[in-house]
Amino acid sequence: MKNLIEKYSNKLVAQGVCDANEPLLGGLDSEIIWNKSSNKIKELKIVTQELNINSILFSKPAEPYLSIINFLTENLLTTDNAIFPEDCETRTFLHDIPVIAEFNSQQIVTALKKRKAVIINDKGIVTFGIVSPEQAFISYCSVCFACFVKFFTDYYYNSKAGIENYHQKSIIIKSIQIYNEFLTNYKNPIPLSNGPFLNKEDIIKGIIHAGKLVVDYRLVDSFFGNISFRLDNTILISQTTSSLDELAGNIDPCPMDNSSCVAITASSELSAHKDIYIKSDKKAILHGHPKFSVIMSMLCDFNHCTTKGNCHLKCPEKRFIGDIPIVPGEVGTGTYGLSKTLPPAMQNRRGAIVYGHGVFTVGQHDFTDAFFNLLDIEKMCMKEYLTVIKIL
Repeated sequence: MKNLIEKYSNKLVAQGVCDANEPLLGGLDSEIIWNKSSNKIKELKIVTQELNINSILFSKPAEPYLSIINFLTENLLTTDNAIFPEDCETRTFLHDIPVIAEFNSQQIVTALKKRKAVIINDKGIVTFGIVSPEQAFISYCSVCFACFVKFFTDYYYNSKAGIENYHQKSIIIKSIQIYNEFLTNYKNPIPLSNGPFLNKEDIIKGIIHAGKLVVDYRLVDSFFGNISFRLDNTILISQTTSSLDELAGNIDPCPMDNSSCVAITASSELSAHKDIYIKSDKKAILHGHPKFSVIMSMLCDFNHCTTKGNCHLKCPEKRFIGDIPIVPGEVGTGTYGLSKTLPPAMQNRRGAIVYGHGVFTVGQHDFTDAFFNLLDIEKMCMKEYLTVIKIL
């Protein structure tokens, strides 16, 4: 347990959602093991006992998330007592994010009985894991991502309505500066495994390498996202809920003729990957959740649309950011499944954005062009956002 505690404490810092030495993470072994001492442990122990959980995490977020979350919660406690983001991760994973006023065990317990995370006004975020500290890590990252997306989408709609908040604008500028500096300066040159990949072993190495790079560049948060490669009539794809930076042993070979049941543990978006391969000659697919691609997909000025509120399922408009289409679709093969909406949009294109969900890109022989397409689309969306809010 001690190794897991250290691992996920360090990952929070590496992902840029916490500053060094900020996360307080405890995990249950024969007793609760903590990564550091803190006066918050007494209250958090009560929470773990009352909820019968394996691990608990409390931390103040790093910038710009701290300023963003404080802004979103500043006047909240007199109204809804929760934040209601509308991105795909929140709809399927968090639902909403409760906010409480004090670092108090009973308030925390009440919130966490219903949700995976709670924000404590002006203090930080508490999340938990039932079986592993990884679950606490995932929920924490998801809260930061959801709040970032909501903050930027809210600013767009406020500015369109003529509502100017200079404090919010200053946070926008600071956030973009931090994000842009990271994307621009992180690694140069970018290391990638070059194809063509001709055997299963080389493909697995390429998938592992590309997955880690997507996480390193923060083009996906926590475990959301997936990656695959086609070898003849088999798709090698990351397993569902697997972390893209830890794919060794978590890649499934799935025959395209469905002759094996191994796909039961494969990514839930296997069907969409399969149909993209059927409709093209591409060999590689990357799917990430870069922030501004998600934000731009959610900005829409069709105020009288008959599908308002169901944009993620059945938006009727043909929308683009540059050359990249934005399509609706939910995970799976249902009536509004990605397997129906995404593959046609990907034909003869380098990528597509799914409303509120993220970006899918393709590669010809390896993940080089797929990764650079993912990175370029995110930079393009960030630039477009600055243009539409008239900061650029």
